[in-house]
Amino acid sequence: MSAQPDAFTVPADPDPMSYDRKVLFVAGAGRSGTSTMAGLMKIMGLHVPQPEVEPDETNPKGFAEPAWAVEHHSRLLREAVVQVSDSRPDAWFETGRVSTREPERIKTAEWLEGHFAVNPELVVKDPRLSWFLSLWRVAAIRCGATPVFATMLRPPSEVVGSKQKYYANRLGSAHLAASWLNMLLHTERATRESVADGGRVFIRYGDLLDDWTKAVMYTGEQLGLQHILHAKSERIRDAHRFVDPGLRRVSGSLDDLGLPKRLHELVADTWTELNKLADEGGDTPEVHEALDQLREGYVELYEESEAISRSSVVAAEQKTRRGREKPGKEGGADAPVDSADPAYVADRIPHGLRAAIPPGVRRGLRRAVGRER
Repeated sequence: MSAQPDAFTVPADPDPMSYDRKVLFVAGAGRSGTSTMAGLMKIMGLHVPQPEVEPDETNPKGFAEPAWAVEHHSRLLREAVVQVSDSRPDAWFETGRVSTREPERIKTAEWLEGHFAVNPELVVKDPRLSWFLSLWRVAAIRCGATPVFATMLRPPSEVVGSKQKYYANRLGSAHLAASWLNMLLHTERATRESVADGGRVFIRYGDLLDDWTKAVMYTGEQLGLQHILHAKSERIRDAHRFVDPGLRRVSGSLDDLGLPKRLHELVADTWTELNKLADEGGDTPEVHEALDQLREGYVELYEESEAISRSSVVAAEQKTRRGREKPGKEGGADAPVDSADPAYVADRIPHGLRAAIPPGVRRGLRRAVGRER
């Protein structure tokens, strides 16, 4: 007679290395809680590929960012001539072009593959990530892994205020708000197809700080993250110690930013629709349609602003040229500068103007002032 299992026997814990391969990509604008989310995932058992970016005074609890991914994204952004906070709708075409290069896809997939030997569930996070979501999706699939996405949501007024406070950002509220709008509208659209695939979630930063257990368990259930579903009590205790509501050190309302009327309306309406995605069952075709219309509205506003500001752009280019041609002065012809260095250009042309110039217009302006390259 065969032995019958004891009704009180506790089933053996599954072997984590037996879990299906999955990569959680934590997306969202910088200063929106992506580090807290990725840090929690690491504590709960997912693997952040090593080495990581070191903590600093702007993020004392750590970034939970793979250093390789940060360097990878930074190089690709330089090649695409795109800023981390870039308000141009056309910037997505530039990063998309870079993302389709086969050598970059191979390099990214090979890097991911090497880390699955450590853990079948990885978490990749970087504020630059959203620019290259298609690249990472392809890389994960080539590794036999399911890509899943968690996008962090924080009120745009707090994101802008936090960037100005902790990054000494002098680009102005309007530019930073427009960059937030551009980033979040594209991130939502770029992850939409995952609704029918591995899945995606939108998590409010405030919800994560108020009750991280609810937000993290919801993420685990929706995305099928086995480390979350089988988390041990000691990991949960560590996570409780990790989350600090005091990290939310910047507050304020959208009215405080003093945005132009139409931009204010677009940012406010986009925030309203994105919030619906964070509600259970809120990821609906109706919300998708509303966000598509808002994205179209932003492109229209940007193109109008671009056309109006063209004279300012030409004037800025001409002033830059004159400054470089004056010998003996800082920034003049004798100064040891690299004209291809983004920092050099940023010191001489306001980012708000530079970002408003589409690539084709920039090339035309260079020809007009004798700086074609």
